[in-house]
Amino acid sequence: MTSPHLPLSGVTVLDLTRVLAGPYCTMMLQDLGARIIKIEMPGKGDDSRSFGPFLKDMSLYFASINRGKESLALNLKSEEGKTIFRSLVKKADIVIENYRPGTMEKLGLGYEELAELNPRLIYAAASGFGHSGPDSQKPAYDILAQARGGVMSITGWPEGEPTRVGLSFGDLAASLFTATGINAALYARERSGQGQKIDVAMLDCQVALLENALVRFQVDGHSPQPLGHRHPTITPFQAVQAKDAYIVIAIGNDLLWDRFCQAIEHPELKDDPRFASNPARCENVEALDLILTDIFRERDADTWLSILSASQIPSAPINDIGRVMQDPQVLARDMIVDLEDPKIGTVKVAGNPIKMSQVPETGKRGAIPDVGQHTRSVLQEWLGLSPDEIDALHEKGVV
Repeated sequence: MTSPHLPLSGVTVLDLTRVLAGPYCTMMLQDLGARIIKIEMPGKGDDSRSFGPFLKDMSLYFASINRGKESLALNLKSEEGKTIFRSLVKKADIVIENYRPGTMEKLGLGYEELAELNPRLIYAAASGFGHSGPDSQKPAYDILAQARGGVMSITGWPEGEPTRVGLSFGDLAASLFTATGINAALYARERSGQGQKIDVAMLDCQVALLENALVRFQVDGHSPQPLGHRHPTITPFQAVQAKDAYIVIAIGNDLLWDRFCQAIEHPELKDDPRFASNPARCENVEALDLILTDIFRERDADTWLSILSASQIPSAPINDIGRVMQDPQVLARDMIVDLEDPKIGTVKVAGNPIKMSQVPETGKRGAIPDVGQHTRSVLQEWLGLSPDEIDALHEKGVV
């Protein structure tokens, strides 16, 4: 159960999703207070239960995004399973699925059918290519979305091999947009009383996040290329190598540039016509890189960060994951929290980045559900089924 203080308290989600895009979305909804009933195939469950890394035979991949949810085992290929699902839909606020488009319709459980049972239902579908268009039926994975959506073409180093973003950017972008759509639909329902269908495609999300690459292409007709750690239109806005490690600097305007030149004890650079404005610095970036390389290699990273911080120059270390988990700012914001589970003990996971003035922070997250762990409690609570009726369903493989 969720806290009554959370904004989505009282909202119930029937979660048919698996692996990442859908489960990450429902994890965000759960962190905001929604009750998530994860519907899984009896005896098998979410595919990601078999993805590593493992701790005491528990998938930490699965655990990190499915903590605190309830698991209801239900075979939607059986007629009795479909009947149970339809009964649950009548009482639910949201159904979310990330099947290939058309799958739910083949089961007789598509949006049109479910909306007749519950006109207030919000039905969210996250898929690779969406529920319309010539390629809607094609299979999709994160790397396909990154590739086709243009992200891989601007990631990596000049003249280098195509590079995937170092996390599942295709899946996670779809998660974020789907959660945004769900919350907007909940607000709209408060005014209209009607639910609606939300259709989010991984490919669409990649295009939406191309930022200024779309307009840069239209300026000269050349597709933007990867630039390594540099920004395409702001200089210097990049990583620089100190004596012992790389750090990042972000000189976002000419006033910062003047202060930066003073901080690194090279005031003559601000008077150099090659670097007098941001457009000039972008045009002469290679020459500036050579100068900054020589300057920054004179001192170690911590010394430079201290100097830059004292002058209020935007800068940061390039943390590995171990340092991220120990970063005092990250910890102060409760972004590393404890997942507590009786089977595996305590594991550190990411906290909720959405901070709200009326929502108390908590440093703990709920346990990881076994497949079907909450089947009895949900069916008894929602549908009033008796233990004998649930036993009979279990014997037939329905639950």
